[in-house]
Amino acid sequence: MMIEKLSLACDRLLSHQQLACCQRYCGIPLHGKDMLIYNNMDVQQKSLLLTGHHGDISAMTFGQGSRPVMLCSASADYIIVWDIELCATRTNEGKIAAGIVIGTLLGEVVHLSFCFSDERVVACSGKTAYVLSSKRQEVISALTGHLGPLTSAEFCPWNKDILVTTSEDRTFKVWDLKTEAVVHQSFVLSATPLLSVFFLEDDRQLITGSTDGQVWCFSLSVDGKCHLVAKMDIQKMEKRHQMQQEAVSQQAAVAEQSAVETSKPVIKMALCGSSTDTNTDHKKDNSWFCIGSSDGLYVVDLATSELVTALYFKDYPNLSIRMAGSWSISPGSNNSMLVLVSSLFTPNVVLLELRLCDFGQIRAGGEGFSVFPSAPPLLDSPLKVELKKKEPNHPKKKAGIKDQPLVFHTKVKSSGYTSAPRMTMFSPKTNVQKISSPKKAHKKTGLLHRDYPADSAAPTIPCIDLSVAGKQVSCLQYSGDGKQILCGLGDSSVLLYKSCLTGNPTVYLGHDKPVSGVSWSLSRQWWLSASEDLSLRIWTHCCSEPAIIMGNTMFSKPIKGAQFYYLDKFLLLASGPILYLYLYNVDNTRDDIKRCQQRSVVRQTGCFTTTSATHITALSAINDFFSYIVLVCGSDRSIQVFDMNKGTVASELPDAHSRAIHCITQNKGSAFSTQAPDSYNLFLTSAVTDGVKIWDLRTLRCVRRYENHVNRCHPCSSAFSPCGRFIASGSEDNCAYVYDIRSSTYLHKLPKHSDTVLSVAFHPAKPELLTGTLDGKLRLFQSSSGSYLSLDTSAAGHSVPNMTA
Repeated sequence: MMIEKLSLACDRLLSHQQLACCQRYCGIPLHGKDMLIYNNMDVQQKSLLLTGHHGDISAMTFGQGSRPVMLCSASADYIIVWDIELCATRTNEGKIAAGIVIGTLLGEVVHLSFCFSDERVVACSGKTAYVLSSKRQEVISALTGHLGPLTSAEFCPWNKDILVTTSEDRTFKVWDLKTEAVVHQSFVLSATPLLSVFFLEDDRQLITGSTDGQVWCFSLSVDGKCHLVAKMDIQKMEKRHQMQQEAVSQQAAVAEQSAVETSKPVIKMALCGSSTDTNTDHKKDNSWFCIGSSDGLYVVDLATSELVTALYFKDYPNLSIRMAGSWSISPGSNNSMLVLVSSLFTPNVVLLELRLCDFGQIRAGGEGFSVFPSAPPLLDSPLKVELKKKEPNHPKKKAGIKDQPLVFHTKVKSSGYTSAPRMTMFSPKTNVQKISSPKKAHKKTGLLHRDYPADSAAPTIPCIDLSVAGKQVSCLQYSGDGKQILCGLGDSSVLLYKSCLTGNPTVYLGHDKPVSGVSWSLSRQWWLSASEDLSLRIWTHCCSEPAIIMGNTMFSKPIKGAQFYYLDKFLLLASGPILYLYLYNVDNTRDDIKRCQQRSVVRQTGCFTTTSATHITALSAINDFFSYIVLVCGSDRSIQVFDMNKGTVASELPDAHSRAIHCITQNKGSAFSTQAPDSYNLFLTSAVTDGVKIWDLRTLRCVRRYENHVNRCHPCSSAFSPCGRFIASGSEDNCAYVYDIRSSTYLHKLPKHSDTVLSVAFHPAKPELLTGTLDGKLRLFQSSSGSYLSLDTSAAGHSVPNMTA
């Protein structure tokens, strides 16, 4: 909500001039050479007049501190620093208020900024950034290097010796003020000039924006190097935000189509927050920041790269402004923010108050869901269906008395009359030494951690490189106990490895096309594989042939997702727009005469269609405990939440990504780790060209976005670590990326893969990460506390013994 506290009519146009605003005061030029300072707490109080410049004032800014309040103003002749309280006292005493001249004849200054201790001031004039002392007339540094005029400059809040400048040459530079050298220079970011720069101290990031509404977020390391974290476009974010609104009238849609699109320059940026707000219920997320543009104020969630809300001037007809030329944003008091805005086309300046409590209502979404059931299954629930096993039909015995033997054994022991008589009687042996039996050898099965080390570092140390095939590793999955791993390959085979990747794998053949998915049962007695040949097979340890084959025109479209569900009670799979639910019974017995006859039973119990009959591209459900929720991704870029207790689509998230989602995975933890119950409501989605997003099932909102990795065409997967602290993702730059779940910047980059990393999987019991590449290579990474030595087992190949057909 915008409230106009003060409206001022100026004697000239101030559309592109830097104005000054802080929590207590705001200031504007008067007659070009003078300044008027207003008290924000009492706008009716008489303003303070400051004089001293001989040329027209071109820039103004307040200091960072509150006691005393410092103001810096610049013109072509002087740069002056004023103590506002001291000037007010001298004016009340009838004396002339005066400031300290800190710079002379530095040219037309377009931007001023104090450091966080108010000891230094940076002034942008032409292509040079002058670093001045705020106490005396001294030029500390004169930084030149940009090819175009400077537009802004800001001091780093956590490192006083770092300065960042932006320019019309469409780049920004990071300067080391100790050496007056450039430590980082960006590439050309946009086709239009960069206008502003802003720091996020908590995340150690900087954000810059351009005239055409592009916004870039970079992480700033200790050495001053920058890495791109996120890129945003205000217009695209605005369109997505409008499409996600629950109710948009048809008239508004027509008006929007007929409206002329205008550019949305990033004039000013600031953190959303109040200086006196200590209530955590109303305190804004640290990732929320606001962008002042020509048509209003945009609140953006940097964690998700999405627009939270937009406050347009046109929606407040009582305001004295319609288009903004410059912004000055400051945290206010009582859960509010203060902004001083100059009109773009008229000589007007307004002081606005923004109520942050209204933003809290925006974050509260609709009714969410939980992976944990809140009630038992309904009487007619599809989950209550049971599989009736057929009883064997034994042939009835014919009546009648049969001849039966009188002795029940085929041989009868002799009475001993024909044997020789015994000459010696029984004598006990007293001198026999007892021979100790050898101890049973304990089979070494490889001890696993009893509990997953929750405080361990992310796995980053490569220890094993393995070449398994010349085809892609499409999918990976560890067994629940972490002792075995399944690898689905592009040559239609499935490999079963020990988790240590030593020894030859067992190879399972039978599919005709590449394997698209593998899944372990919770009991680890069997597993399934799905392929692009429209078939699904269930395998067991004791047999080289599949116990169940589901194919033979059962499905008309490729199987895009298949897994065990509801504590192994059901098979869950998706084909086309339909979600199938099957009961099954695995029978390992075989008849040598009727060898091809399948004794296992599969029966369909449910068939559910997505809304608008969109084809399913990925699905996920939890099998480790009872859960009614099944997440389905559609080719229309939506996420649909199925309630299997009712057999209906409970909710739908439209346009979850800019492309169709190819991977969805839930935070399932493992049997070796324990997480907070709410953590199991998080799930990941991946889409080509749109990065990885993490969602909260309770609010049905995206809570963070990860896009440091490269994913332009291949379906690179992503995975949660068992402790829930890390996220791994494949990438097309021959690397795997590990993210901290709390930050959008990647934590580790795992390089030196031989090709695109398609598949990633965390070990359920140890801090290990396994990656699979497009050219059929596996790499195992351990944490710094791992015990394995580096091992190259490239000699082990796909064509190995112990192969079953």
